[in-house]
Amino acid sequence: MKNDGKLQSINEHSKNQQLEEFKVDDNGKDLTTNQGVRVSEDEHSLKAGVRGPTLMEDFHFREKMTHFDHERIPERIVHARGSGAHGYFQPYESMAEFTKAKFLQDPSVKTPVLVRFSTVAGSRGSGDSVRDARGFATKFYTEEGNYDLVGNNIPVFFIQDAIKFPDLVHSFKPEPHNEIPQASTAHDTFWDFVVNNTETAHMVMWIMSDRAIPRSFRMMEGFGVHTFRFINAEGKAHFVKFHWKPLLGVHSLVWDEAQKIAGKDPDFHRRDLWESIEMGDFPEYELGVQMIEEKDEFKFDFDILDPTKIWPEEIVPVKIIGRMTLNRNQDNFFAETEQVAFHPGHVVPGIDFTNDPLLQGRLFSYTDTQLLRLGGPNFHEIPINRPICPFHNNQRDGFHRMTINRGPVSYHKNSLQDNFPRPVSEADGGYVHYQEKIDGRKIRGRSESFDDHYSQAKLFWNSMSEVEKEHIVNAFSFEVGKVKHKGIRQQVVDMFNKVDGELATKLAENVGANPPENSSGKDMNNSSPALSQLNTIKGAKSRKVAILADNGFDYQGVNSVMETLAKTGVHAEIISTTPGFIDNNNGERLEVNHTFLTADSVLYDALYVAGGQDSINKLTQEKKVKAFLEDAFNHYKTIGLSKEGEALLSKVDPLRKDIALQPGVITESTLQSSNSFNDAFIEAISLHRHWSREV
Repeated sequence: MKNDGKLQSINEHSKNQQLEEFKVDDNGKDLTTNQGVRVSEDEHSLKAGVRGPTLMEDFHFREKMTHFDHERIPERIVHARGSGAHGYFQPYESMAEFTKAKFLQDPSVKTPVLVRFSTVAGSRGSGDSVRDARGFATKFYTEEGNYDLVGNNIPVFFIQDAIKFPDLVHSFKPEPHNEIPQASTAHDTFWDFVVNNTETAHMVMWIMSDRAIPRSFRMMEGFGVHTFRFINAEGKAHFVKFHWKPLLGVHSLVWDEAQKIAGKDPDFHRRDLWESIEMGDFPEYELGVQMIEEKDEFKFDFDILDPTKIWPEEIVPVKIIGRMTLNRNQDNFFAETEQVAFHPGHVVPGIDFTNDPLLQGRLFSYTDTQLLRLGGPNFHEIPINRPICPFHNNQRDGFHRMTINRGPVSYHKNSLQDNFPRPVSEADGGYVHYQEKIDGRKIRGRSESFDDHYSQAKLFWNSMSEVEKEHIVNAFSFEVGKVKHKGIRQQVVDMFNKVDGELATKLAENVGANPPENSSGKDMNNSSPALSQLNTIKGAKSRKVAILADNGFDYQGVNSVMETLAKTGVHAEIISTTPGFIDNNNGERLEVNHTFLTADSVLYDALYVAGGQDSINKLTQEKKVKAFLEDAFNHYKTIGLSKEGEALLSKVDPLRKDIALQPGVITESTLQSSNSFNDAFIEAISLHRHWSREV
């Protein structure tokens, strides 16, 4: 890219246009070495005779094998397993009152973005549906330089000071003596860390909630976690927290479902993101900000710089300021998603840092990590990391340098180039750090305002519905039940008794610990409705429905359901006993998307059992139909049934006579017309799950 010293126009296609320079299509091309020499043979290495030794002069073999031996780079220590997508961000209104960041000024400007979603604890080869926090990192390619909003799907973190980050990660990674378990915190060292570092209490409540097993990357919130600053052109500052709010709502899996998905499709979230974009169901998120004036920094009963605390939305409202749309998959996973380098220190004028001690440590750690992972200080020159705007400085050389700098000067100040490249004034867009007054002694310590470890954990518990509370209890019971040391189990019970006595009592019963005699938790009843996922229902768009059908199916009924689903943006797939096509008795046919060998109920949001007595007879003989219906019912999903299909309900539980009357079970016999059935079916799907079946 030519660096001409001028800012270029930014639009949603700018980054893609820049990347085109580096894209190669090998289709129809001759095979060559990396030096461009045409290769005549790629099946056999050069040998001394047909049964002789391979000769070292075979430069094609040596180049090919050497490159293969070095294809892998060190995986990220955390957030190793990720999935990315391109798109654009567009503000709804000018934010000039609060920040001079140019990408937040003009509603007509679309800023290119790349988002990488990830799990935290597991290796690159781990499953998508594990219980874990999810990374939500966004790179904005702005006209002022790259801005990275590097966050998670949980608004708080385990620890308050970055010096404890290595200890935290060591605790939740597989235990070093046996490298077990993978991508799981259900083991002794993590919970030993928790009970000895009680600042973790709030984050642990989130991790034990449904937030840690999202239905999709498209259906989870994102948070910047830390407190940053907005700075406007007049130099006035506001404290700010960032939120991404999905337009599809916030939805999760249930634990049994998540475990089964890990076996059936460990790429579940990756596949969902990829296929949604390919089908045109572009993931969309609104960007929201919470802002606090500097004069109000100390008016709350929590420290606004504490990364283990939220700013409750009922106290500090979220102002929605723009929308991000992800509309393009990456062309090459390694070159883009694996090599992209994020850093919370990549900011633009108008956005600055605060004294959050966890954020301060991250400002060092991320660059330090990229130096090893991406092979040196020039990782910014990798195409996916290059800013769209020109960049000029006196940095030179190093591993993988691609820029060819001309001229003799590589220092500041200089006379030979009239002191170019020269610094830029703040008025002309130069970055100037906020002039915060600092006055204090050097100490190793923490403000007393960080000492409250339980109030917001209690707030989170109080904000959950009864179903969500039950899921939290079950998650605690599974995780702590895996802990071998009884003393640690007891310490967990005693620690979370300070959050809620009911939670601690149920946990003690489930893990074989002594129940607390009295609750030592804070006596507080306040709650934050924004924390409950049950308050984020958004509709049925982009959900997946499995239609169970076989030869002899009712074409008119299936076609009516499929048309209604399509109009609502819901995707249907035909599941049958054999691949190919299924036919009805009138010569009408449908293509089968999957058989019962290649599909599973946990991979869909709802089921529909097609009519037609011949079809039902064949499905009755298929053993896996029972598992489909059982899982859908037990995971609280919508089940739609034709009149003939109602006979299959006995497969769920032959002893229960009321299954057809349960919430989310929609039957044609109880509705007067196909239109009424279709409307009821769609409405039920839009609710995500029917939790009253659990209660």
